[in-house]
Amino acid sequence: MNPFAFTPATHIDAALAALLDPDTRPIAGGTNLLDLMKEGVMKPSGLVDINHLGLDQVEQRDGGLLLGALARNADTAYHPLVRERYPLLSSAILAGASPQLRNMASNGGNLMQRTRCVYFYDVGTACNKREPGTGCPAVEGLNRQHAILGASPSCIATHPSDMCVALRALDATVHVRSMSGERAIPFADFHRLPGDTPEIDNTLQPGEMITHITVPDADRFIDHSAYIKVRDRLSYAFALVSVAAALDLDADGTICAARIALGGVAHKPWRVEAAEDALIGKRADEAAFELAARTILQGAQGFGHNDFKLPLAHNAIVQALTTATRGTDHARGLDAGTKGEPA
Repeated sequence: MNPFAFTPATHIDAALAALLDPDTRPIAGGTNLLDLMKEGVMKPSGLVDINHLGLDQVEQRDGGLLLGALARNADTAYHPLVRERYPLLSSAILAGASPQLRNMASNGGNLMQRTRCVYFYDVGTACNKREPGTGCPAVEGLNRQHAILGASPSCIATHPSDMCVALRALDATVHVRSMSGERAIPFADFHRLPGDTPEIDNTLQPGEMITHITVPDADRFIDHSAYIKVRDRLSYAFALVSVAAALDLDADGTICAARIALGGVAHKPWRVEAAEDALIGKRADEAAFELAARTILQGAQGFGHNDFKLPLAHNAIVQALTTATRGTDHARGLDAGTKGEPA
């Protein structure tokens, strides 16, 4: 690991001032950043400790949910407000990481975590995300974990978060601050597809820091939601495909509203609103869910080793919607508390 300066910040203005240096990074739990530094993937000249800025609230706000950027994943998932009113989010968080990592990982850090592509982590290989212009060996190489949607010739990496998949399904908003002021970024616009600049993971600007995340009221989806995660082993593994699904059903099983987001398949959580809109007014049955899966996966492409993800994603979407129809299992997330992948 390269030497770096470490600066504790006791108020947000001090942290933002430190972040004006483009080679300085904020650190909270450090569950991803420290790994990247140890591997030589990231070499910041300075770290600013943001753990004492008071941004750790989990509370109701304007009828919805406010999650402080520094609230820990575990505290968020187990908070009564999240468990009772946002069970989809609780289940998604608890499907990721290990208990130890969830106790350290922050909500803001979860959004900012970088891909776990093996080529990205191996500084001895080419990688456009790590070193722009060097190529993407995953396209022709080992790509079992890689993207089937939204990829480009420059990069076929995937975003690793579980929490972010649920936040995308729930129409969250990311709130950021810099020395120039504050702005709100719809979750759909926070992460970006690789295009010709895969080294840029998100739309955060230099000097900006996440302060909190807001989620609108989602009471209509409390009773019919499910987070399905398909992975190579039951614990400590990233998703091959994950699906956050939520339905609002009337008394006779007709769909009034739907939310569907996928993880493990793209450079960002993947959601196709047209597929959700097409479900409205339909019976919650396999035929409708099959149609939704086909719509969501239009244009999906495998790269050899990950061709199996195409039918896997289709089946996972149908399974998640079917499970959501049966009713939210509020115990599922708690039972999953000892399983998952690093955040």
